[in-house]
Amino acid sequence: MKKRTFQSSPMNRMVIIALFGLLAMGACKSKKKVVAEPTPEPVEKVEPAPAPAPAQPSAEEVAVGKLENYFSSVANSSNVQAANSTIQEALGMFSNQETPVLIVIHEESGIKDYDEPTTIVKYLNYLKDTKKNLNFISDIRLDSNGRVSELELRRK
Repeated sequence: MKKRTFQSSPMNRMVIIALFGLLAMGACKSKKKVVAEPTPEPVEKVEPAPAPAPAQPSAEEVAVGKLENYFSSVANSSNVQAANSTIQEALGMFSNQETPVLIVIHEESGIKDYDEPTTIVKYLNYLKDTKKNLNFISDIRLDSNGRVSELELRRK
């Protein structure tokens, strides 16, 4: 008869490794006794400061928003009469009908090159005729009455 000797097969090795792993995990438990921690002192509740009110837009920001809408309306108007009425409405925001409109065509190192200066009436009629609003407002100046006294545009 043959005596069986301990042969290590892959299955036996896995079982042995698993047993050692379980023993190691069980042996790592902390042996310290749990000590009762002192109760923390009550803390007064402090209410958070109210959030600051949202910043109100400046007069320039409001004027820019309105003018962008007017420019889009004039360029996208369905007929000449609607465009003309929108132009008359928009002109109410300007100090006069000859308010200069400057269009920046190039800027380098802080030096701006402008297209030929025009007036707001000419620019609004240009929008009406071409039906394209290719510029956006980059700078606006208001007079003491809150009306636009100068407008600077750039290409979109």
